[in-house]
Amino acid sequence: MTEVLFYHLTESKLEEALPALLEKSVERGWRVVLQTVGEARRDALDQHLWTYREESFLPHGTDQGEMAEHQPVLLTVTDANHNGATVRFLVDGAEPADLSAYERVVFLFDGYDAAQLSGARGHWKVLKAQGHQLTYWQQSQEGRWVKKA
Repeated sequence: MTEVLFYHLTESKLEEALPALLEKSVERGWRVVLQTVGEARRDALDQHLWTYREESFLPHGTDQGEMAEHQPVLLTVTDANHNGATVRFLVDGAEPADLSAYERVVFLFDGYDAAQLSGARGHWKVLKAQGHQLTYWQQSQEGRWVKKA
């Protein structure tokens, strides 16, 4: 079964928390596909990942770019897996497709967005009933991830 992780943003925005999680994935040699809900959001995250910190480099691209299949981190708005990722991030309330193709699936959701919070709760119930291994992480006041379940 796929390992499913829920990351509940309570102290920072997605743009602040996402780069570190993607960096850790790349450091571990994992290929990642990140799904968001619209092309404008995908493109904004793409730009952000090039500029979020001056001294860093996070290799990535979008499903509309050249050589998408070679990207260690690929941003998309579809459920396709053009880069053969083993880890899938779902952000901004993106809906998952078949999780069985992945070793890990990460739901990263804004705790102050009622729709994202409700969606995450619904996915938790469905995926738990399907027998997936679930973990729930929430930010502390300092912005660190604390395992809650």
